[in-house]
Amino acid sequence: MIELSVIIPSFNTKDLLFNCLSSIYQETIKVEFEVIIVDNGSVDGSVAMVKNKFPDIKIIKNKKNLGYAKANNKGIKQAKGKYILFLNSDTVILNNAIEKSLNFMQTGENIDILGCKLLNKDKTLQPSGGFLPNFRQIFYTMFFINETPVLKKLIRPYQQNRLSFYNKTHKWGWATGAFLLVKKDVLINIGGFDEDFFMYAEEVEFCFRAAKAGFKCWYYPKAEVIHLKGRSSKNSFENSVLGEYRGLKKIYKKYKSVWQTLMLRLILKSGAMLRIIIFAILKGEEYKRRVYEKAFKLA
Repeated sequence: MIELSVIIPSFNTKDLLFNCLSSIYQETIKVEFEVIIVDNGSVDGSVAMVKNKFPDIKIIKNKKNLGYAKANNKGIKQAKGKYILFLNSDTVILNNAIEKSLNFMQTGENIDILGCKLLNKDKTLQPSGGFLPNFRQIFYTMFFINETPVLKKLIRPYQQNRLSFYNKTHKWGWATGAFLLVKKDVLINIGGFDEDFFMYAEEVEFCFRAAKAGFKCWYYPKAEVIHLKGRSSKNSFENSVLGEYRGLKKIYKKYKSVWQTLMLRLILKSGAMLRIIIFAILKGEEYKRRVYEKAFKLA
């Protein structure tokens, strides 16, 4: 029986995908696994490359880019593993990271969803998760409170950027979808990703829904993966900012009351306005200012 299914959505990431797949096979020796590529209408030869270099991999071909959530859900339907790893095509597995993550999940109690330590290309730490987004957590992030030297050690922000936080194993609220290991039982219980989310924040909504069902999300730093953040999409900064704003609004509209949704929008608008002012003062930050002007209107 297959122990693990690795699902990788891909859209025009031929070279990144090759490096990702090579690292999986080089660094995952003691696990019975399958890889499922969900191609979102690539035109760069990605599918041909996979067929030629990795003929045993299962490929699901979409006619157009369906986004992260729909692509992964298609992969889930084909997956045979007891555990599912959702993996971005712009990742590189290091030092048996998949095996380490799987062993940790299997030997621990109440570990249902797992994120690992993500690294930038130069091996510096890349923040990769945080706590579920209530008003307090979002406020901390929008107003940089999570960046203050003293308070950042005491609070639990929606997006955790404190580097020391990523040195220890612990529970948290959500992990980025770049590397998200999930027990199949969780998917059977709550379903897959919400397809109203095209890209960004779908993993937050997924972990939010899992937590409501009683499942626990953990962070495990002994498994390390390089994530070439932004390399798999153009305009990555703008897409991530606007995607986060859209995602938080959808989550609150889905799970919270009308007044809570209105309060969220006020916090998001205030955070965007603060950044507009800051980037208008700073030299060379015109692009970021324009992005947050769009975010202000979006909120």
